[in-house]
Parts: sequence; structure tokens; C-alpha cells
Amino acid sequence: MTQWLAIFAVAPLTSAFATPSIAPRRKLTHEHETHLRANEDRWGDFPPHLPYNLCCGRGALVIGLTLRGRFHHPSSEVSKDPFNAWIRIHPDGQIQLVLNKSEMGQGVFTALPMILAEEAEIDFSRITVIQADDADGTGGSGSVAGGYKPLRQAGAQVREVMIAAAARRWAVPTAQCRARNSQIIDTSSGRTLSYAALVKEARRLPLPDAKTVPLKDPKDFSLLGRSVRHLDIPHKVKGAARFGLDVRLPGMVYAVVAQCPYFRGELVSYDAAKAKAIPGVLEVFDIPTDLQSANKNTREVAVVATNTWAAIQGRNALATEWKSGQYHDESTETLTTQLRAALDAPEYWNSTNTELNPDIVPAAKRLEAIYEFPFLAHVTMEPMNITVSLEGGRCEIWSPTQAGEGTRETAAKLLGIDKKNVTVHVTFMGGGFGRRFGAPFDHQAIHIARSVRRPVQLIWTREDDFTHDRYRPAGMHRLRAGIDQEGTLVSWTDRLVDTTIIGQGDPKQAQLFELGGALDQPYPAQHFRISYVPIDSGATRGAWRGVEISFNVFAVESFIDELAHLAGQDPCLYRRRLFENTAAQTRTPRSNFDGALADPKRMIEMLDLTAEKAAWGKPLGVHRGRGISCFFSKTTYLAQVTEVTVKKGNISVDRVVTVVDPGTVINMNGIRAQIEGAILMGLSATLKERITVKDGMIQQQNFNSYDLLRMPDTPHLETHLVEGGRLPGGIGEPPLALIAPSVGNAIFAATGKRLRKLPLQLDEVSS
Repeated sequence: MTQWLAIFAVAPLTSAFATPSIAPRRKLTHEHETHLRANEDRWGDFPPHLPYNLCCGRGALVIGLTLRGRFHHPSSEVSKDPFNAWIRIHPDGQIQLVLNKSEMGQGVFTALPMILAEEAEIDFSRITVIQADDADGTGGSGSVAGGYKPLRQAGAQVREVMIAAAARRWAVPTAQCRARNSQIIDTSSGRTLSYAALVKEARRLPLPDAKTVPLKDPKDFSLLGRSVRHLDIPHKVKGAARFGLDVRLPGMVYAVVAQCPYFRGELVSYDAAKAKAIPGVLEVFDIPTDLQSANKNTREVAVVATNTWAAIQGRNALATEWKSGQYHDESTETLTTQLRAALDAPEYWNSTNTELNPDIVPAAKRLEAIYEFPFLAHVTMEPMNITVSLEGGRCEIWSPTQAGEGTRETAAKLLGIDKKNVTVHVTFMGGGFGRRFGAPFDHQAIHIARSVRRPVQLIWTREDDFTHDRYRPAGMHRLRAGIDQEGTLVSWTDRLVDTTIIGQGDPKQAQLFELGGALDQPYPAQHFRISYVPIDSGATRGAWRGVEISFNVFAVESFIDELAHLAGQDPCLYRRRLFENTAAQTRTPRSNFDGALADPKRMIEMLDLTAEKAAWGKPLGVHRGRGISCFFSKTTYLAQVTEVTVKKGNISVDRVVTVVDPGTVINMNGIRAQIEGAILMGLSATLKERITVKDGMIQQQNFNSYDLLRMPDTPHLETHLVEGGRLPGGIGEPPLALIAPSVGNAIFAATGKRLRKLPLQLDEVSS
């Protein structure tokens, strides 16, 4: 949705992209407030973050649009305020794009303005990106895919209204005018007018309808598809970028929280006097614990000091005593036992396309395999932090969050105030990966700020984050399949058992958050059935980069490789033949699933190109092997070949060749960075990472006990992009899913040993 707004003038929202501001809130003048209220019938209520930035001066052309996506928090305010992103063109030549997305290194503050600049014919070098307050959820590889169409429509509106304004000034037909590089050219006379010079006229003209405004033909793109450096990188390199930990407010104090090391444990006692004896410690008090539990009476201890170090030392001196809770005997071993038992337990949810049991339909050969995956931590480089200030019935928050609107909702609820009195200033963040969706640090900080009545910055230490993360679930897949004499899939059964992400209470949520990459795996069988069983755990769980595909695709693509060898066929050619069979016939429908399935012809093209780039049939020599995997997610097609060397008990990943069709490429540089960053993060999880549990507690507390991929472990990466002529697909997460199966399949090719348990280890012992 796009709508035209003409207002007196708009000063820059708190800051440009490089330096998120912590300036105090500006107040509306009486004149501006009167003007806005008088015009509410024209454009509805303004979003809470805009009015206080209005100031006297010359007018700007402002166009509002919405980029809301899957993570938006429903609110009654949406109907009054349909806008959450803004384009502002000033008479002095400034062009600002106010974005409601969080920049966490994924490059949205470069890619999204590129889309606008391309369609609006704006000089890209003149665009300033501004972080909107109360930003909606950012995740799920959805920022570019979701923003592409609305930004193009809004950009076309800018272009067309500027053409109309110039045509009116010159008294010529609009067809005689052309937009280019932030100016309008009269093709007959060669004269030009800048967008800045046309703001006054443009503000008085209605915008064309966003649904019907003409869009550029992609063949005429001059910016999209080019390689553009991320606009925020220079400021980050210089140390000028402002992250959550950089926020400083007058009179601010610092806090840490002593949290129970046991899952759902309870606070027994603590010695506040010992903590207060530490120089710099100001206050010590307990706060309610925000738990995913029915126990609402548990408490944590907040230590507030003049600096973070003093707060940490005060916490160390607390002599806190904790009592273990209902999960006191939980361990990795007991969880594994539960997971194994649940493979044969009554299913919680299923999807099937047959009335028969796929496990007993006639087949020439059958195969069964169980794949395991552990809890994983997020380990973002910037620890969790949030700054809260309460004053005059208002709450202001500075947070490196992926869900500003969610934090706003939480604050309003806890404080018992109207949401319009809460503002969340979203800062840059040092990594997100699903970790920065708020809980429970926002909950803690709000309680602390309410108690101390001063601005407070809450910081979690690395140990806090390791032991109280929202972990990627641990679980198992049991896959069974039957093939005919040619190797064609006759039956496919997949039982997924895990500690569940967020969907245990709702079967539809289970489908959305647990089964992606398994339910929509691209190899439909004549008899297909997938079922799901959640098990209980005290460990808190949440989204991790790739969410469910990070473990489901490992199982599916490894199992397809095993079926290829069962059929005596080359793994690449086997996949290709399955896709050929699928393309030649009507696809078998799957009940309870209405999402997009991969185009088998496109999958074949991806496999062929990957095999060519990786020299698939060329011998590698002793101790070496190649593995292949392919996948379709978020409308992006991917295929990958990995080469490994396995010698003297060591696994070395030497080369990773990845071919990706993401649809339309926005920023070639950014998309490569996303693909290769995801591959390396996935490789770290494939070979190194694992969270373990003992006596109802997380064992890993810092990097000394949680291994990560290091620079010497990094393989040679080859990334090939093929534009498929579609709308942009998601790219931040899908590439992560390919690396585990391609590495595991390569290890099998090199050694004949099939590894089915993450992280992959040559001495693996199945549970």
C-alpha cells in the first residue's frame, strides 16, 4: 500500500544509517500539531515516530508505504497507521529512505534503497537511509523479498509525479519528459529540472495508483544486479557506527541479572549487602523471571551499578543460592532416550497423500536411517543488551532488536501504558540469527528501569547468553523409503521428533516452524507421509538461522544420497532422474500442504550447472570425496558440491561450489556475502557446534567449551549466481541448509562411512 503525503517539512529521523542517535525527543509545535490533526481525514493518524521530528521550514515530498511482513505484531493501530516506511525528498536535494527493517549485517540498508533508486531514477549516491523507530520484525529472509514490490511501486510513484510536475512547469506533454539520475529531462529541448527543484509542484499533485503505476522493464535496470558495497561498512570499520552497547544517556546506570543456572529453577537466597559492598554498586533487588513455564513466582536478582564491571563484580559477590526445578535430572543422554522413544510414539501431527501405510506398500528395496541434531547456541558477537528510560509516563528503549514492535508491545503490557507512549529506537546489531527477538532481556530491563527510575542499560555477559539462550531445538529424523527396480521412489515416511521451536501448542505452528525442508522436500513419492512428535525439555528454544531447514534438509538430502547408493546410481544423476520423472507427470498432491514446491526442470538445470562447475565426474584421488545436495526454499533454488579430504582421523573441507538462482539479484556483492556467510555458519554447525545438558543445566559457558569454525578451517568457496527472471527470493537462510548434507555425502564418498549425527565426527556412535 502506498499513499501520498505532503507536509510542512520533516527533519531527519534521529539519525542516518551510520549513527543511530540517542538525542532527546523533540516536541511538536502547537501549529504543527493543529495542522496534522486538521488533515487526519486525508491521510489518517501519523505513526508515533514521525510527529515529534517535524520542525519549521520548507516542505518535503513524503510518500508512505508498508513493508510489513510475517513477523508483524497485529495491532489495532494498523488500520489507523498503514505506513511503516517513508520516502522523503527535500527541496535542498536530500533524499531519505526511512526503513522499518533492522540492519544486522545482512545488507538491507543497501539493497532496499537500491530498489527504490532504480525505479524512481534517483541518484543512488544521494540517498540516506534512516532507521525507523519501532521497526517491525526482521527475519525469515524476507526483507528484500517482501520489500521489492512495494519499493518499486513507491519509486515509480516518485518518478511519475516528478515527470508530471516538470511537464506542468514546462507546459509540455508528460510523454516528452524522461526521468534520470534525480532529474527530469525534456527530450525535445534538452533542458533539465532536478527533483529538488520540483518538490513544491510535486507536493500539490496526486500520486498515481500504486497498483497501476507503470514499472520499469527489468531489461532497463542500470543499478539492480550490480555489485555495490554495503553503505554501512565504512562507518563500522571506522568505529563510527552506533550499536546497542554504544548507547549512552545522561544519568544512565548499568545492570546485570543473576539468573538461575537450572532449567526452571528457583531463587532461594542472596546476600545484597555483600554485593553493595563492591565499589560502584548502587542497588540490588529481585525481579520476576520471564519463563516459558507455568511457574510465575520465580525470581532473578538485578544488580545496578555505575558501570558494567562493578555490576558484574557485585553479582559475583551475591552468594546466590538456587534450587533446581522440575528438570533437575535432564541431560543430553535422557533427551536422546526420549527422542528415540518418541520415534514410535503416537504422532502429534501428520501430512499424507495416501490411505495406505507407505512402510508396507510393495517395493523392490527398502531403507531406514535415523539422523540426529543437537541444541545450538546463536553466539552473536555483540552480547545481548538493551537500554530503557522511563519519564513522564513515557518509555523509550534503545535496542539492537529484530522485533522493535514486539519489544514495544512487551513494554506497554508490563508498564500498563498505551503503546503509543512507548518508542523503540532500533540500533545496529552485532549479529542476529533469530536471537534478537527480545525475550527475556527486554522483560528484565523494563522491570529494572521501573525500579531505579533512571535510564538503565542491561547487559548480558557471554556466559549469560550461552547458558540462557533460545537454542535451536535438538531432535531426530527417522526416514524410511521404498524404491522400485529403477530406483524410483515408491514410498517415503519421515518421522520428526524434536524439542520444538514454538509450535507445540498448535499443529499449524508445527507445520510452519518445524517441518519446512521436510514436508516440502522436492522428491514427491507415490505414497508419502510425514509426522511430527514434540518432546518436553527445560531448555528454552527459539529461531536459529534457517530455523527448521538447518536440520531438516540435512536429513532429507543425506537420505536421498543413501537411496542413490542403494539403487547403485551416481548421487547427482539419481537426483536428476527423480526430477525428470516428476517433471514428466502430474505431481502427487500432499494433503495439509499448500506451499510452493520446486520446479523439477529448474532443479535439473541447477544440478547440471553445479556438476559442470565442480567437475563432478573427475576423480579426486585417495582420501578425497565429493558430495552433492540441492534444495528449494523461499522461492530460491540452490545446489552445491563439496570436496573433502579425510585422512588420519581428520576431516578437511577443501572446496565448496554453490549455484544459486535467487530470482532477481539486487546487489551482487551483498547476495554473495549472504550466501558465503550462511555456508560458513552452516559448516561451523556441521563440524563443530553442540550444546549439551547435564543435571538440568547447559554445560557450555563460553567459547573455550563451544567450538566454532576458525579461519584455517575455511574452505575455498565458489559461488555462481543464475538469475531466474522471478521476483527476488530469500537468501539469508537457504544456503545454510545445503552444507551439512553435502559435507556428509562427501565424507561417505571418501571413506564409505555414513555419518548421521551432527556435528559430524568420524568416531560417531549412534545413540
